[in-house]
Amino acid sequence: MRQVSLREFRTRGAKALKAVPRGETVLLAGQQGPAYFLVPVLGDVVLEERELRLAMAKASLRESWRLAEQYPITDEEIEQEIDAVRTARLAREKGRKS
Repeated sequence: MRQVSLREFRTRGAKALKAVPRGETVLLAGQQGPAYFLVPVLGDVVLEERELRLAMAKASLRESWRLAEQYPITDEEIEQEIDAVRTARLAREKGRKS
């Protein structure tokens, strides 16, 4: 995988990518670190898009689980939150009907 700076990619675009071998993934990085992957299409675009979306969904789930582990919550606390939302919703609906 090659790394190209965001600045170089913005200013030189295609020229910056010419040095990258065909089929290789490119990591675009800025001052804050890695920002984007440029993934080459090597065949069926629809199939590759589906696989890319699946990989992104898995990454999102991993991030959600990591955050959930930082803030553990019990089943009882979850039920309390659900009850509070339901109570508030019922109160709003009653207020509209009056």
